[in-house]
Amino acid sequence: MSAISATAVQQQGVSLQGVSKWYGNVVAVNDITMSLGPGVTGLLGPNGAGKTTVLHMMAGFLAPSRGEVLVGGAPAWRNPSVYSGLGLVSEREAVHGFLTGWEFVLASAKLHRLADPAAAARRAIDLVEMAEAQHRRLDTYSKGMRQRIRVATALVHYPSVLLLDEPFNGMDPRQRMHMMDLLHEMGAQGRTVLFSSHILEEVEQVSGTVQVIVAGRLAASGDYRTIRRLMTHRPHVFTIRSSDDRGLAVALMRESSVAGVELDATGGLTVRAGDYGTFTRALPKVALSERIRVQRLLPTDESLESVFSYLVGAS
Repeated sequence: MSAISATAVQQQGVSLQGVSKWYGNVVAVNDITMSLGPGVTGLLGPNGAGKTTVLHMMAGFLAPSRGEVLVGGAPAWRNPSVYSGLGLVSEREAVHGFLTGWEFVLASAKLHRLADPAAAARRAIDLVEMAEAQHRRLDTYSKGMRQRIRVATALVHYPSVLLLDEPFNGMDPRQRMHMMDLLHEMGAQGRTVLFSSHILEEVEQVSGTVQVIVAGRLAASGDYRTIRRLMTHRPHVFTIRSSDDRGLAVALMRESSVAGVELDATGGLTVRAGDYGTFTRALPKVALSERIRVQRLLPTDESLESVFSYLVGAS
């Protein structure tokens, strides 16, 4: 078994090289290669894409069927020493409701054999703003409170790598903003933070670097703005209702950003646009020049699944 220090984890981060994971005939993760260094990275993908499987392999809970998962340059699988520099918040809640928040975090500190477990537990609880509720039983906590106290247990040993699976589930807006600020701060300190989400806005607010997973494949990787640009320039479909659908259809067909227009039998238009930004800027000008009032404009293919499907095709 290889030894690994928290410093080594911080310096080398986490890497996956040609990693696949399958269960019988089901492929959960397919040939993923990625490297994570200091800072905050978002692991983005629809539910069931394979995000949790990737996180569990990084944490050493699952062995890759093929490829290599390294934490600080050492294999994560069957290497308990990685936990000295790694913290994990899994999506599945596994807490003992009879414990208080304080007892739960203190137990984690003791398991890590910290020199002063009580001081470490107090610091972690303060970080997630749970001091006032720390002596209440976990079974009296809301989902957002349980989520924050679980983050405290993952932070209690001051890990250099932090893995979080859907960390904002159940949090109210104020709690979410505080958690986002905390992740930003840890990334700025040089820690490697990876959090998974199926919500684009969460990733946009927290991380500059994105790994997009669809159907077990790495569909896109890199700076968030670059990924967003790919999404922005994919074909878009809109439904429009106006005071003169036929006249608007004719006018829109003259626009370079419009790939096609169909008049709906029940009224309204279906418009296919090649560029989201160009079309949404052109529409008001066209309507104004034609003296047509736009009554409704709705994007019809803006689900995460449709965005990710496009990225799979573009990757």
